Amino acid sequence: MIVDCAIYRDGHRKEGPEDFSDALEEARTAGGFVWIGLHEPSEREFSLVTEEFALHPLAVEDALKAHQRPKLEMYDDSLFAVLKPVVYEAESDRVSTGEVMVFLGEHFVVTVRHGEGSPLGAVRRRLEREPEMLGRGPTAVLYAIADAVVDHYLDVATELQTDLEELEAEVFSPDGGGSRHTASRIYDFKRQILEFRRATGPLALPLNRLAGSGPFGTTVPYVDEQARPFFRDVSDHLTRVNESVEGLDRLVSDILSAHLAQMSVRQNDDMRKISAWAAMAAVPTMIAGIYGMNFDHMPELRWVWSYPAVILVMAALEVGLYRLFKHRGWL
Repeated sequence: MIVDCAIYRDGHRKEGPEDFSDALEEARTAGGFVWIGLHEPSEREFSLVTEEFALHPLAVEDALKAHQRPKLEMYDDSLFAVLKPVVYEAESDRVSTGEVMVFLGEHFVVTVRHGEGSPLGAVRRRLEREPEMLGRGPTAVLYAIADAVVDHYLDVATELQTDLEELEAEVFSPDGGGSRHTASRIYDFKRQILEFRRATGPLALPLNRLAGSGPFGTTVPYVDEQARPFFRDVSDHLTRVNESVEGLDRLVSDILSAHLAQMSVRQNDDMRKISAWAAMAAVPTMIAGIYGMNFDHMPELRWVWSYPAVILVMAALEVGLYRLFKHRGWL
């Protein structure tokens, strides 16, 4: 579905023809660029855009199928970038990801969005309020999208940090750590961090290349060299996010280890208590078993005070064992 299509000249939105080909021709003739925004287009819808802007078939295939890693690829007539916006769902405390594909040419920008996360309407409105930034051409659009996506990463990292603190408090509480659902919650939280990491980690290399510090040279086609400091700023923010995600991953692993250690200690305590009570039950059972044997010649068998004496001995042994186990912390 085509969300928006506009021509931008000198940092301002201009009314232009609705046909892609005519709009692109006008942008080339009068200066400026065309920005077309699409949301989960079908193959038929996108074929019109592909023909008009001569997009590379491999990039088109990636844009239609989605499920791509963040990356930056250069073709003869365009630059292709993939970013993965992340959304934190407060109702379910879960992380979900979308995808934004950006085709960048000398006089055009084509954005393709998959998923509900990070709608680009806000980015477009923000740029339209900043003519000086928008006047830098298609590079400004790529920068604004990357900046919005990475800034939202910081918000998601903050929400995950809050959830981790709550989970940590539950694990180390006197009663909560023993819940049978705690381990599953920790594991589910680790999966959320992994999903977040898949979006933030691979994006570092593309941003470094856009900032002019990548290992494949400092020149990226269709990107204004004066925009390098802006991409460098976005790259710095992404570094903070990746460090935060790395810290969250280590902490949740430590919390899981601590939870398993706590469960092991509790199980040992339970086994000691069971063993202590079993030992206390074994003593009277042994004595009763001995005097329950049907032999004629047994000590004190026909003594008048045999029964109360045996009961007294049993009680004394039970009290002694109880105090011993209590003193050692087994009960």
